[in-house]
Amino acid sequence: MFFDGAVNAKRGRIGAILISPTGQHYLAIARLWFFCTNNTTEYEACIMGMNMAVDMDVEELLIMGDSDLIIRQDQGKWETWDIKLILYRQHVEDLSKRFKSIEFRYTSLDSTMS
Repeated sequence: MFFDGAVNAKRGRIGAILISPTGQHYLAIARLWFFCTNNTTEYEACIMGMNMAVDMDVEELLIMGDSDLIIRQDQGKWETWDIKLILYRQHVEDLSKRFKSIEFRYTSLDSTMS
């Protein structure tokens, strides 16, 4: 699963794509109609993709994103100190328990474009 979020002065937009082992792609996009930061949009996108995977009965999930902060927090390598992100981090942790296997991996935009 790949996820990404973006925010501007008006609203946030998020997207996630699940790719099956056979190469089938499942895309979801959404607008966020509440105040959000770049990090909250990234978490919203990750959670949307994880919920898609749960709904599709995925058992093993590789999550890839270009937000170093989100990936490192979800890997358990970095603490979550920002009060706005603590509930997001907890929600991802709770969703992670729904999978037999889950891995979070950072990928830079440069590596996904080549």
